[in-house]
Amino acid sequence: MDREQIPAATTDIVDEQRYRLLVDAISDYAIFMLDPSGHVASWNEGARRFKGYEAEEILGRHFSCFYTEEERTAGRPEQVLATAAREGSYEHEGWRVRKDGECFWASVVVDPIRSESGELLGFAKITRDLTDRRQAEQELRQSQEQFRLLVQRVVDYAIYTLDTSGHITNWNLGAERIKGYHADEIIGQHFASFYTEEDRAAGLPESSLAEARREGLYASEGWRVRKDGSRFWASVVINAIHDDDGALVGFAKITRDVTPQREAQQALDAAREALFQTQKLETIGQLSGGVAHDFNNLLMVIVGSLQLLQKLVPDDPKIHALLNNALAGAERGSSLTQRMLAFARRQQLRLESVDLLDLVRGMSDLLKRSLGPTVQIETRFPIGLPPVKADTNQLEMALLNLATNGRDAMQGHGQLTIAAREIVVDGEEHGQLIPGHYVALSVIDSGDGMDDETLARALDPFFTTKGVGKGTGLGLPMVHGLAQQSGGQLVLRSVRGEGTTAELWLPVATEAVQPNPDAAEAEPLRRAERPSVVLVVDDDPLVLQGTAALLEDLGYQAVLAASGASALALLQDGEQIDLVLTDYAMPQMNGGELATAIHDIQPQLPILIASGYAEPLPDTVRALPRLDKPFRQEALGNALHALLNPA
Repeated sequence: MDREQIPAATTDIVDEQRYRLLVDAISDYAIFMLDPSGHVASWNEGARRFKGYEAEEILGRHFSCFYTEEERTAGRPEQVLATAAREGSYEHEGWRVRKDGECFWASVVVDPIRSESGELLGFAKITRDLTDRRQAEQELRQSQEQFRLLVQRVVDYAIYTLDTSGHITNWNLGAERIKGYHADEIIGQHFASFYTEEDRAAGLPESSLAEARREGLYASEGWRVRKDGSRFWASVVINAIHDDDGALVGFAKITRDVTPQREAQQALDAAREALFQTQKLETIGQLSGGVAHDFNNLLMVIVGSLQLLQKLVPDDPKIHALLNNALAGAERGSSLTQRMLAFARRQQLRLESVDLLDLVRGMSDLLKRSLGPTVQIETRFPIGLPPVKADTNQLEMALLNLATNGRDAMQGHGQLTIAAREIVVDGEEHGQLIPGHYVALSVIDSGDGMDDETLARALDPFFTTKGVGKGTGLGLPMVHGLAQQSGGQLVLRSVRGEGTTAELWLPVATEAVQPNPDAAEAEPLRRAERPSVVLVVDDDPLVLQGTAALLEDLGYQAVLAASGASALALLQDGEQIDLVLTDYAMPQMNGGELATAIHDIQPQLPILIASGYAEPLPDTVRALPRLDKPFRQEALGNALHALLNPA
């Protein structure tokens, strides 16, 4: 006999029996009803187990007895009913009180129950004890009609039953809201339609019923599919339903959409990982910057001493060859410190307007020599590409670094493409980039590419896939640091077997930028034109002595001070000084603070700041001339001549 041929009364009785079986099978939820004023109108077994009251003890009492004294005093029970009646639902987690006074942590959902005319009949209240368990069964022990009203009015949980083969036998409003099906569309269908295609192929619907049949309970979280095809992350509990004789008659299934909670947790995890990476890189950057600063001081002593030795030793080709080799090694060390400072974003940048096409053309011979004849270089630049704001020398070094990486990735054979394109950043999709106009300078190789793990670590300092002695692991971090310090970013894209694209995003030069003075042809070494006294201030005694030797060789008289305080004392004592050459990074009083103090004493006294990296200067000394460490004697002589002999 078809379901349509069964008398309506009989159908109602069958449904009521199924509802009752569903209630009897769920034991981990306290489900009861309140009248409109909040007095308990029904009581199930789950409520008795959680709260400790027998039905005859609690029926007719106000539900506020489940709340702590503080919440009763604050009027929380009344607020709960008012919120549920006004908004259609109330959900909360908090402390509740059992009959014996013990507190337990409860998840509570309150839904209003209304008649067909909209009259408030009471409230359906579901409480779950989360003290020991987060996934549990619902057990409903209520009268047949009250239970029907309760299940049909709950909208935050999909509560429905399955027959022994997994076909849906009833459907509540929560299931309709979460999954999108009306009852007449879904009853009789197999519940596997809620699973993804992958899960159905893996047999997950059948295995979940098998576990519920075997263990009595199945609980999990995973992707489920709505009627419209969209996916949501679901918390699912399936309980096996048995009759009084222990025979399996079906399953009770409770599903809740926990997509927002999962997304929030994922966002929190991602934020924690990003914070960890930022802190790690910042720590390594501080270490690298400090090491590079100290190493620059040592290199300055070495370079200066070697230059003076070249003048003092006999004109012996073997000795000069050794000195030249030592100077070349020192220059290589200086290049390494520049990479460390670039990674730490503490190098001194001289920003100017750079035409990328002209820059690449000017480097073509260098690139060909560096990459070798077996690497084909192709350039792709659009017409009318705007200039970018960058440091020409550092940008050339970065481009050469990326090209060399591409050559190594292709094992010295293949095509390397250098291209550029304009990008407008709106600030929504590109992290910390300031919204504006950028140009992406790309270096594209035809190598094997990187797997996901290597790509994820490519910007980590000191990480390299090259052999021992063939790479420092600072190349890409240096380019990354340069990009960030220039106001842009480095973007890497790579697929295993398809090559790698490295894009250096740089801001467009929207206004005139002062040209880089270092780009001009180097001037000859200038010596002192008149007897002048230079006050040298540095906390490193080796730097003091080395700088003094360079100055004396240039014809200057050097007065030495190991601190800012010592330098001020010399000036206040009337020491005749023509110029002050001071380090910036010094303890107690840095070079900027010393310059400000000197300006108060002798406003016209020239001051030259020497620095190993780009410290932020106060506004009062930002315009002072700077000399980058390690400096050669030529740079020192030219800087002093310019300050002591203004045009």
